[in-house]
Amino acid sequence: MPLHRRLPKRGFTNIFKKIYHIVTLDDLNTFEAGSLVDLQALLTAGVVHTTGLVKILANGDLTKALTVKVDKVSQGAKDRILAAGGTVEA
Repeated sequence: MPLHRRLPKRGFTNIFKKIYHIVTLDDLNTFEAGSLVDLQALLTAGVVHTTGLVKILANGDLTKALTVKVDKVSQGAKDRILAAGGTVEA
């Protein structure tokens, strides 16, 4: 019996799993007030290094009004962006 058949099979790899690049509100403070924050702007600023899905989390504080257009935004981050005077297009 070959070794690969004798060893136990473990685990599962989900081929449909979505992997998000995590961006915090502290990372968004590097942008100028009133600017549009999307994947291209995050790439040029060096916040995200590769293309893919982006999710904004509510770690930190946002002090500027920004227009955020990404794939996902947590509810806490959305509340803080709106409280700072910005808009969310997720």
